[in-house]
Amino acid sequence: MKIDAHQHFWHYDPAEYSWIGAGMEVLKRDHLPGDLAPLLHAAGLDGSVAVQARQSVEETRWLLELAAREPAIKGVVGWVDLRSADAGRDLERLVVDAKLRGVRHVVQDEPDDEFMLRPDFSRGLSVLAEFGLSYDLLVFPRQLPAACRVVERLPQQRFVVDHIAKPLIREGRLEPWATDLRRLAALPNVMCKVSGLVTEASWQGWRAEDFAPYLDVVFEAFGPGRIMFGSDWPVCTLAAGYQQVVGLVAGYVASLPPAEQAGVWGSNAVRFYGLE
Repeated sequence: MKIDAHQHFWHYDPAEYSWIGAGMEVLKRDHLPGDLAPLLHAAGLDGSVAVQARQSVEETRWLLELAAREPAIKGVVGWVDLRSADAGRDLERLVVDAKLRGVRHVVQDEPDDEFMLRPDFSRGLSVLAEFGLSYDLLVFPRQLPAACRVVERLPQQRFVVDHIAKPLIREGRLEPWATDLRRLAALPNVMCKVSGLVTEASWQGWRAEDFAPYLDVVFEAFGPGRIMFGSDWPVCTLAAGYQQVVGLVAGYVASLPPAEQAGVWGSNAVRFYGLE
């Protein structure tokens, strides 16, 4: 299968999606499977992984309901409060649905750069492997050192970095992001999503060559066997159309052997998330 390993759905509500602010009017409407389907088809993709966009178990259940009706949704990365003493009980209720394949917390919005190292959150992370669930790392570059320590502490847990950890592409800065990402990539239980690139660049003035230095670091550090494509649709539409996002990655991986290209476009995501 060819898979978009990272996209979102929502019924837009300004109170529930307060992170959609000024200048983001294109996102201030419903984005549903019927909107994504023609984009997947045009790009030659077979399906996607739907990722949480707000921190509520209610949204996770809704995404699983969508996945039950829509065969193109191959898996869901949801949210539970991993800090809660009831996290294990919440996970037990949710994993009866086989489409739940992972969990994510919006760590990038936490003011404490070492949030993931807190005892309550670490306890919640430590139980995910029991349920066969992965964890998506949504962090800014300044949070990568803590992410490294978390991944080191939990060698049995599968992790994947979202949006290549959001380097400062707009500013043209590689360090310390590159050094810290390489340290993280040295750990065998973590993979990386090539996603969210265009929204870290100048929304109106990016060029394809802006991304090459960052993709060079990612592919050298993780290798094509631990990288998966994600569109970050519809968030990507702030800066680019779906086909443009696909084209950026296609252009970069075009020189790879066919088997490695196939990994980036789907088989790595199928393996990592355990998609059917």
